[in-house]
Amino acid sequence: MPNYVIRKLRQPDDFEAVSLLVNMIWSEPTTAEQLKEVEDKIPPGVLNYNEDGALIGWDRPQWVAEDEHGQVVAYAIAWRASWTETGALNHTIVVNPEIRGNGVGRALYAELHQWAVDVKASCLIDSIRETDVRSVAFAGRRGYVKERHIFESVLDLESFDGGELYNSINEAKQAGIRFVTMAEEPGEASERKLYELYKTTHPDIPGYSGTFPWFEEWKKWSIEQHGVRPELIHIAKDGDRYIGVVTLQQNDQTEAMYHEYTGVLLEYRGRHIALALKMLGVQTARACGVPYLRTNNDSMNVPMLRINRDLIGFRAEPGNYKMVRNLRLE
Repeated sequence: MPNYVIRKLRQPDDFEAVSLLVNMIWSEPTTAEQLKEVEDKIPPGVLNYNEDGALIGWDRPQWVAEDEHGQVVAYAIAWRASWTETGALNHTIVVNPEIRGNGVGRALYAELHQWAVDVKASCLIDSIRETDVRSVAFAGRRGYVKERHIFESVLDLESFDGGELYNSINEAKQAGIRFVTMAEEPGEASERKLYELYKTTHPDIPGYSGTFPWFEEWKKWSIEQHGVRPELIHIAKDGDRYIGVVTLQQNDQTEAMYHEYTGVLLEYRGRHIALALKMLGVQTARACGVPYLRTNNDSMNVPMLRINRDLIGFRAEPGNYKMVRNLRLE
C-alpha cells in the first residue's frame, strides 16, 4: 500500500469525493450537501456499555483512502444509533472500481474491523448489492454470512395504469376510513400521533431489530428527512385515530420518489387500506411528474411484496444481502 494513505474523513472537505463513491453503490444519488446535512443532525458520538458489558450508545467514525495525488479513492463508515441492536455496528465500504484489487479495500476494512474490536462490538453488519459478486465474496472470506435478502422494486409511472386498483381508495372511504396528508393536519399533536403509529407498526417488519427512537430522533430521521414533505405523507384515519400511513421521499437529482415507510395497525389489516394508501401515493407522485417510484422489501415480507409486485406491478430489481460477521466467535 505505498501509494495510498488511510486517514480519518475530514468534514466537510471530503464530502464531495465521498458522494461520488457512495453513488456507485446506492440506488439513488446523493450530494455533498446532503451528506453534510446528515452529519449536522448527529451529535458527537458517545459509546457506552450496559450492565452485561454489551456495546450501547452511538458513534459513526469514517475513513478514506487517499492516493499519491491527494484524491480520495475509497471510503468506509462504521455506525450505530442509540436504538441500534445492542452490540451491533453497521458499516459500508466502497472502493473506486478502477483501483479494486490492489489492497486498498483490505486496508480500509482492517482499520474499520480493528476499531470495532477495540470498542468491543459483538457483530458487524453490511448491506451489499446482490449483483456485487466480488464484494459478497470479500465478505464471505472474512466470516460474514447472509442473514437476509432485501428486494428492490421499481414502478415506472409513465406507463403505469392503475385501473381498478384506485377503487381501493373509495372502498376504504365507504367503510368509514378518511385519508389526509400531514399538510392538512400540521402540528406537534399530529406528529405525535403519527409517531405512535410508526412505533406500533415498526416491529412487524421482518428483520427489524433494536429499539425504537424517541420522538425527537424519529422526527429527525423520518418526516424531517431531506425530500420528505408534509404533502407526501398520506395518513389513514378511523375517526381521530391514525391507523395507517405511506410516506414518500423525493430525490432532488432523479426527481423520483421512494416509499420511505408503509404501515397499518394490525387490527386494520386485510381491508386493503395499505393498497389504498399506496395508490394515493401513486396519485401524488404522478401529479408531481415523478418518473418512477422505488421501494425495498424484506424477502420475508410476503404481504407487502404481494401488494407491490402482484397487485400494483412494481418491477423486480437486484436488491441487497444483509451480511453479518459475528465478532464474539473470534
